[in-house]
Amino acid sequence: MSAPHLIRHYPLDLGSLEIEYMEQYFAEFTRPKSSGELRARLESREHLILISLAPAPDDASHWMPVAFKVAHELRAPEREPDPLIRDLALRLAPCLDFRRRRVFYSWLGGTRREWRQQGHYRALTEQQEEWALRHGYQDFVVKTKNRYYGMRAALDHLHFDVIKFEPDATDTANAKVYVHKRLSPETMQAHLTSRLVSHA
Repeated sequence: MSAPHLIRHYPLDLGSLEIEYMEQYFAEFTRPKSSGELRARLESREHLILISLAPAPDDASHWMPVAFKVAHELRAPEREPDPLIRDLALRLAPCLDFRRRRVFYSWLGGTRREWRQQGHYRALTEQQEEWALRHGYQDFVVKTKNRYYGMRAALDHLHFDVIKFEPDATDTANAKVYVHKRLSPETMQAHLTSRLVSHA
């Protein structure tokens, strides 16, 4: 059996700073989020900040952050001043039953290039799912872009279904893909990763 993934659950202030630091390692992020933007989005809603740790290449006794995922409650209609989250809720309203079911939205995430293909994304996603189910959510949603083939493949392996596709008239790689999973105890039975979770 492989060693468990070490995952740290962060509170908002500390987690926002950690994510701001980590995002500078991702060249594909054209506009990384600041800690202030993270706090503004998350402070008024239930949220989850998770970071996966792995041994440093030059010192196995030192564990360093290599992957992260940030998720939060999504409501409809959204009454937040942030136009992006209001727009997201409007786009998903025809696809989800916000009146009867609680929706958890996986907003940000990534794995540093040297640690990809090692299961960090799957472990973080499965931990998100478990947390969301324990906290009363029934639906889990992720938005990605057509060009993120690795992420789309990972979501496919995790049994997410496409619920909406928004073409981009000028660049098909920028088309938006929304995927969804219903959460239940049976969902948890399909999990494959071993995880140890601590709180920062």
